[in-house]
Amino acid sequence: MKTNKEKSIIFIVPYPQNEAPSQRFRFEQYIPLLEEKGYQIHFEPFLDLKTWSALYKEGGFFKKLTGILRSFVRRWKTIFFIYKYDYVFIHREAAHIGPPIFEFLIAKVFRKPYIYDFDDAIWLPNYSESNAKVHRLKSYWKVKYCIKWANQVTVGNSYLADYAMTYNSNVNIIPTTIDTLNYHNLNTEYDQKVIIGWTGTHTTMRYLDFIVPIIKKLETCYDFEFRVISNQRPDYELTSLKYIQWNLETEIEDLNQISIGVMPLENDIWSEGKCGFKCLQYMALGIPSIVSPVGVNNTIVNDNENGLFAETIDEWEYAIEKLIQNKTERKRIGMAGKETIRDKYSVLAYKEEYMKLFS
Repeated sequence: MKTNKEKSIIFIVPYPQNEAPSQRFRFEQYIPLLEEKGYQIHFEPFLDLKTWSALYKEGGFFKKLTGILRSFVRRWKTIFFIYKYDYVFIHREAAHIGPPIFEFLIAKVFRKPYIYDFDDAIWLPNYSESNAKVHRLKSYWKVKYCIKWANQVTVGNSYLADYAMTYNSNVNIIPTTIDTLNYHNLNTEYDQKVIIGWTGTHTTMRYLDFIVPIIKKLETCYDFEFRVISNQRPDYELTSLKYIQWNLETEIEDLNQISIGVMPLENDIWSEGKCGFKCLQYMALGIPSIVSPVGVNNTIVNDNENGLFAETIDEWEYAIEKLIQNKTERKRIGMAGKETIRDKYSVLAYKEEYMKLFS
């Protein structure tokens, strides 16, 4: 029998390593723990960094096309050596576009069991305006087959699990988790000038549109900064706005300066599938969070204990103003949130359960 030191795991994923939040906080932060146990790790993204950087920008059709073609060539090379690995882990999809050809080959031709992981309602159409013309190539229908052919499935919340169990009985709920020891290990400063903050990619920035008028109103009464940390500059006319380019090296320091974290969402089926990542990040740093009571947020947050719920314009305005005015409340809610993450949503809390996937 092989020991862990002789066993290997291949991670077949859409994006380059250390770039996409869904990968970083679903499984990448467990890779060092797996390596410590002796597993050999092979990381095989579909997109290279150059193509990933270009894909969600306006224009550059031929640049995107050549990058996608390169990606398919690399993926074919990977699949024909799949027999070498003891464990196959697929996050979301083996190829960024097209039908589940590679998943079919792995499961049905090479007869290789695989673990299938996803953290959004990826069977529903959801695309950026820059790629609206080609979104049909995504083949959203393929998700049910990726689930059906998998040996086991891991998802981020019960809503996703309910869908997955329609096609596969071996489904595990493993929440998106936070590394509170090595990464999110700072505490926000409650005595500083108030900074209301949001972090995320440009594809989810549209959720901020709802609260921008509230921020605009409140900035006439209070002295605060409205910080947006993203890969793309927002187009909001706010005097309090400060944009910070997302950077892996400074991510935690930039987040840690936030006094109040906001996570507005629309109450729709896509949001039901989200795993509360922004909320988890804020809470891990002791940042009091105001979130829409949608999907998994209802599980993570206990209103007025470890966070605040806000749904209507009036509720959002009241919650933001309450935390601007009251430092004691910011600290109380922030520290309760930090405790929640440590006990229920940390890598430490789920380490043993995650290791069981590869045993």
